[in-house]
Amino acid sequence: MSAPVSTVEDAVQAALATVDDPEIRRPITDLGMVRSAQVGDDGVVRVELLLTVAGCPLKDKLRADITAAVGAVPGVTGVEIEFGVMSPEQRQGLQAKLRGGSATEEPVIPFAQPGSRTRVYAVASGKGGVGKSSVTVNLAAALAARGLNVGVVDADIYGHSVPRMLGADGRPTRVEDLIMPPQAHGVKVISIGMFTSGNAAVVWRGPMLHRALQQFLADVYWGDLDVLLLDLPPGTGDVAISLAQLLPNAEILVVTTPQAAAAEVAERAGAIALQTHQRVVGVIENMSWLELPDGSRMEVFGSGGGATVAESLTRTIGAQVPLLGQIPLDTRVREAGDAGNPIVLAEPESPAAKALGQVADRLAVRRESLLGKPLGLKPAAR
Repeated sequence: MSAPVSTVEDAVQAALATVDDPEIRRPITDLGMVRSAQVGDDGVVRVELLLTVAGCPLKDKLRADITAAVGAVPGVTGVEIEFGVMSPEQRQGLQAKLRGGSATEEPVIPFAQPGSRTRVYAVASGKGGVGKSSVTVNLAAALAARGLNVGVVDADIYGHSVPRMLGADGRPTRVEDLIMPPQAHGVKVISIGMFTSGNAAVVWRGPMLHRALQQFLADVYWGDLDVLLLDLPPGTGDVAISLAQLLPNAEILVVTTPQAAAAEVAERAGAIALQTHQRVVGVIENMSWLELPDGSRMEVFGSGGGATVAESLTRTIGAQVPLLGQIPLDTRVREAGDAGNPIVLAEPESPAAKALGQVADRLAVRRESLLGKPLGLKPAAR
């Protein structure tokens, strides 16, 4: 005996609730995207879905996911999907839902709020060419592979490279004033390169840089992130100062190479934490050595720079700054970055990937401070 139509309809609604919007990562039923879903006498389900924008780049994925979920319902013989577009009022309602309030409220930076549980790491270096972006991208991919919700802000406005290295070649989608960031390898990413034409140069001064960083943090829908990584430009300029103002709780990761000259410059990048009152969570030494075919190591850029920076910052700041890891020099890191597939995913057993994974493990299990958090304790009755 076949199930009543009402039962099939209930099952169809339940199936639709399992389909997440690929950009927002929340059920399409919760987002008000399902306008109707009707089961015909022939068992064919006709779904009318409202897209946030007419040119939704992930329309085909939505079609495939809905077809797979609804098509698996017993009694369903086929799935037909008709796409529509949300009205301005519906988009404003969605924006309000995502922001947790009114669509007209001034955007706030969720990671700067007292109740935020997101760990914010700003990856800094004293000079360019030390592989800071490679480290950022691989740490993000490694943390996401460990089941964490991860986002990356490419805050190196002039030298943006994160989208290519992460393989995030999509364009952001707008829902009213809210920006949906593209995703790659489970990592949400935003970069000024996603808003420029071709390989155009960005020629901005301090106030524009500050506003761009503010928009990346407040106007992008990041969802519930466990970790946010910011790839800072080299040095101690405008963006580093803006970061301290916008995200005073951000912790600094200093990247250096083993050579003495790079280490001296990296110390300055870490020491800025004294002025901004931010914590330096550790130092990462990149390009530490080159492993030769016979198993020996060639120290192409010298040795000891990472340890020197960690020890110097420990003395300067007055708090322990550990050397979190040493990453070997490996051409596969560059090749994987050029291909948009970080080495921690492409070659997980390589020495460089293992070293980066160990750093990710240390960052993932960092204990949170209990400062300002209620413990739920009550005085004992007498």
